[in-house]
Amino acid sequence: MTGFFGALAEAWDELRVHKLRVLLALIGVAVAVCAITTITAAGDMLRQVSAEANERWSGRPATLSVSAYPTGQEIPGVEEYVAAYEDITARYEVEYSSMVMWSETTFRFPGGTMPTQTNAVSADWATMHRFVVDGGRWFTESDADNLSPALVVNQAFLDALGQRIEDHPTITIGGENPVEATVIGSYANTWPGEPPAAYMLVESKLRWSTPESLMNTGPPSLELWVPTDTVDALTDAVRRDLSGAIAGAQVDVARMDSPDMNMIDGATKWVILGVSAVALLLGGLGLVNIALVTVRYRIREIGIRRSFGASSGRVFFSVLMESVVATVVAGVVGVSLAIVILHNVPLDTMMGSPVQDRPGFPVSAAVTGMVAAVSVGALAGLIPALVAVRVKVIDAIRY
Repeated sequence: MTGFFGALAEAWDELRVHKLRVLLALIGVAVAVCAITTITAAGDMLRQVSAEANERWSGRPATLSVSAYPTGQEIPGVEEYVAAYEDITARYEVEYSSMVMWSETTFRFPGGTMPTQTNAVSADWATMHRFVVDGGRWFTESDADNLSPALVVNQAFLDALGQRIEDHPTITIGGENPVEATVIGSYANTWPGEPPAAYMLVESKLRWSTPESLMNTGPPSLELWVPTDTVDALTDAVRRDLSGAIAGAQVDVARMDSPDMNMIDGATKWVILGVSAVALLLGGLGLVNIALVTVRYRIREIGIRRSFGASSGRVFFSVLMESVVATVVAGVVGVSLAIVILHNVPLDTMMGSPVQDRPGFPVSAAVTGMVAAVSVGALAGLIPALVAVRVKVIDAIRY
């Protein structure tokens, strides 16, 4: 190990002597390593943003959508669907589940009565779909016992109501059984110009709506968040059990989320690595040029060392390690800059969708940056090292 550490010390001394010559090249390498590390880490953030955006629409992996449609003349009541869904959830010990009922509800706004798209869900639905309110709060299980139905509405709903969420607004639900509802939370409009829309608990909707009005909008469906390794077995089991529990119903069980997201992530990763490799190659070219010029200036020095007994291997390793040690230092600087940048720049917000489970700085990105730095140093030092070894002692001394 004496020769190895001696070569490292010698390489460091040579870098100190020729620091002005290699400074610009090292800056280029540091910037390239910072770029490859940042891009690799940003790729993880991009994949997380894409995954969470997909989960907001389709649910977390793996979310099953369960629907049962009557096929005979006898139509089951809503209570039969609810009982069957609750039995399925309890039987298979599903931790997160939600019944879903889409319908139009008549709300009495100050400007007049308006049919409004309303989605009746369970409290678990927000967790399953990463749904976040920007004002007030989401439903809790205790809200199902409220005499006044709780609502979570979009900003367009609040604008039509002419109130803020801080005012704890209330609104009358019209129809055959008018009831006063309380707005407990709000969320941003999904798209510009979105009309008023609202969420409420399934339990509240079942309490004040008549059976006829409930069935006019179709039977409720069920969403189950289950482990990905049991999704196929549960799909068959839920389909079989519901077919027996709801007589004469056609049961459809399908996975809502996209299992192909891993393929998209893989393609994105290769694109990111390709761009990073190009950036690192450009940074390494400057170091090669500087190293060649430095070796030519040191021809006489190398010849003198050879005349005093330095072997070709020692000269080769010494010149090679100069570039490697330099790029390791540049790599540490580049990785440190990448960590600082990603810690202080909100990339998820810049990508258009703040993430809930923000990933930490990936160790793989730092390792990739350092491996790339060492590799570039070795490649950049290889040609100058070969040039130094081929120098003849007599010619070098006369140089």
